[in-house]
Amino acid sequence: MTTLIRNIGELTTNVASAEDPCGTLRDAAVLIDGGRIAWVGAAADAPVADESVDAGGAAVIPGFVDSHSHLVFGGDRAAEFEARMAGQKYAAGGIRSTVAATRAASDDELRARLRGFLDEMLAQGTTTVEIKSGYGLSVVDEERLVRLAAEVTPEVTFLGAHVVPAEYADRPDDYVDLVTGPMLDACAPHSRWIDVFCESGAFTVPQSRRVLEAGSARGLAPRVHASQLGPGEGVQLAVELGAASIDHGTYLTDGDIAALAASDTVLTLLPGVEFSTRQPYPDARRLIDAGVTVALACDTNPGSSFTSSMPFCIAIAVRDMGMTPAEAVWAATAGGARALRRDDVGLIAPGSRADLVLLGAPTRIHLAYRPGVPLVRTVWKDGVAVV
Repeated sequence: MTTLIRNIGELTTNVASAEDPCGTLRDAAVLIDGGRIAWVGAAADAPVADESVDAGGAAVIPGFVDSHSHLVFGGDRAAEFEARMAGQKYAAGGIRSTVAATRAASDDELRARLRGFLDEMLAQGTTTVEIKSGYGLSVVDEERLVRLAAEVTPEVTFLGAHVVPAEYADRPDDYVDLVTGPMLDACAPHSRWIDVFCESGAFTVPQSRRVLEAGSARGLAPRVHASQLGPGEGVQLAVELGAASIDHGTYLTDGDIAALAASDTVLTLLPGVEFSTRQPYPDARRLIDAGVTVALACDTNPGSSFTSSMPFCIAIAVRDMGMTPAEAVWAATAGGARALRRDDVGLIAPGSRADLVLLGAPTRIHLAYRPGVPLVRTVWKDGVAVV
């Protein structure tokens, strides 16, 4: 079965040219064959297909690639959010309250919430999502979080080193022993990535190195949470170890930016966090101009960014972080794919997965121009219209 999406007013392919990294085509069409893109080009040259969908002159973009989320958890932290809005500072220690709620939840309860969040994301155009553990912090609970995540995505990250749990508060190195030993043994079979929160109040640089190197030895590729609460050495560690991404990057030094620009490590910015914590927004303009590859992600979690909306994050990135609409859409699609080291998503090209979003708008600019408005009209995932 082939499907032709025709009469596309603006098509964002992300097949870059020297003039346009978004590879924009006007008056375009796309042919889907099975779960893949079979042809892309001018509408006037479109081949015959088994069925046809009229885009009505609207814009089509690749499905969003959300490369940073924490979707498997119990409870919420609305009271903590309210306190922050009243002036209380954000601190990493709040994670422990979610750990308690997650440990108390059954597999079926966690699974149902996970499916609900994925449905939210899909309705807003997200077709690829990475999911981290990190709210179990015991061997049994971390294993079940990555196992549940693996039911819905291949992009599973073991984040046992999220914070030190209360029972190890006075023995952080003993907890690192647990993470790099029995916990890693239990979680590695369900995971592709390993991550660590390298930050004051979480894990030191030597502890973070132990975690990442142990994961790499088990075949898990590294990612790093760093420079969220203040400047530190996490970015340099991530680059040194060849991490696919360093996420947050709210506080970066000139040396951090130079190291990122000279590396293959993607900097994943998480605008929902700064919105929710009232920390300063990163200067994406400075980063892009310096040559850093930037991705955007939602960081859906109950503490610091309880949003699943990539269009919302795009709007923030454009208004408050210095990105153009084109740069923000690229970062939320192709940038996310690079952060996951994927070349089959985040673009619309022959051979790529047929993950596309039809907007109820003539251009991608409207994602930032009309914040809060549900502009996603149709979503195709692996060639099937699912929204």
